[in-house]
Amino acid sequence: MVIVLWIVCAALVLVLTGAVYQHLGSRRDCKRFTDSGRWVPVSSGSDLFLFELGSGEPKIVFESGIGATHLNWRHIQESLAPYATTISYDRAGLGWSSPSRTRRTPANIARELHELLQNAGLEPPFILVGHSFGGLVMRRFALLYPDEVAGVLLIDPMRCEEWPPLDPSKQSQLDLGQKLIRYVTPLTQCGLARLGVTLLFRRAGRLPGTLAQAAVPNGRHVLDRITTEVRKMPRAVWPVVAAHWSRPSFYAGIRSHLQSIPDTVREMHVAEPIHEIPITILTPGNAAPLDENQLEHTGDNVRQMIGAHSAHWIHLDEPALVVESIRTLLDAAGAATALVPQWRSETKLG
Repeated sequence: MVIVLWIVCAALVLVLTGAVYQHLGSRRDCKRFTDSGRWVPVSSGSDLFLFELGSGEPKIVFESGIGATHLNWRHIQESLAPYATTISYDRAGLGWSSPSRTRRTPANIARELHELLQNAGLEPPFILVGHSFGGLVMRRFALLYPDEVAGVLLIDPMRCEEWPPLDPSKQSQLDLGQKLIRYVTPLTQCGLARLGVTLLFRRAGRLPGTLAQAAVPNGRHVLDRITTEVRKMPRAVWPVVAAHWSRPSFYAGIRSHLQSIPDTVREMHVAEPIHEIPITILTPGNAAPLDENQLEHTGDNVRQMIGAHSAHWIHLDEPALVVESIRTLLDAAGAATALVPQWRSETKLG
C-alpha cells in the first residue's frame, strides 16, 4: 500500500512539473516569436495573428491548409516582399490566433479574413493565394467580395468530391484524425508534447518517433509525414512550428476544422463559379489533373498548371513555380509590368 501511494505521489509530481513546464514554455514562446506580427480583433470574438512583408499594389493574401499556419508562406513572402505587399495570418484556433468562435467553414473564415483586412487597414485589390482547404476559403472570398479581388491562385485545392458526405469512405480518415488529437491533447497539457517536439527539431535520433509511436496509434507514421514537409520550410521557422505544436489550443483548432469538413463540402459543392477574375490552379504531378467540368465549376477564366516535381505541398516542393504564378497574376492585374525583367533575373528559388 505504501509503495502504491509513493507511485501515485510521484506521478502527481511529474504531472504538475510537466504542467508548469508547459505553462512557462508557452509564455516564453509567445514573447520570443510574436514580435514580427500583430493581433487584429474580428467581430466573431477572435484575435487573429497577422504577418506582413513588403509594399505595393495589389496586395497578396495567403491562406494555409487545414492544419497549417502563416509560417507555411514565409519563404514565399520573403521572395515577393521586394515587389509587393504580402499578407499571411493564422486562422482562428491555429498558430498564435485565439480560439475560433464559429464553425470552420469557408464562408465563416472568408468573412473573418475580410474583416481582418479591413480592421488592419489593408485595402484592396487583393491577389488571393490558397493551399488545399485554404483554396476553398479563397474561392468563397472571391465570390463574396469579387470587386476586391484581382486574381486567385489555388494550390492543389481541396476536392469536395473526395470527402464526406460526397465520399463517405473518407469518414474513417476524419475519425482517425480526431482520435489522434484526443490522444495528443493531454500530452500537451502536461508538457510531454513540448518535450517531444523540442527533441524532434533538434534531431534527437529516434527518440521523438519512439515517443510518438508509444503515445498515439500510428504516431510515428503521422509524425514522419508532417516533419518531412516542415523541414522543407526555412530553418528559422522550425522553433516557431515547434512552439505551435506544443500548445493545447492548436490541437483544439485542428479538431474544429476536421469537424467542419462535411459542412465545408456541402457549402462548396454547390458554390457558383467565379466570374471574370483570372484564376490559376496548380495541380501536383502525383495527382490527376482537374477535368473540364471541375475547372468550369471553379470559374470562367481558369488555367491549370502541373507541378511536375511536387506532391500536395507545391509551395514547399516547387516554390519558384508558385512565385512565378503569382507574378503572372500581378502582371495581369497591371501592377508589375515595369518589374518583369527584374523579377525574372532576381526571383530564384529552389
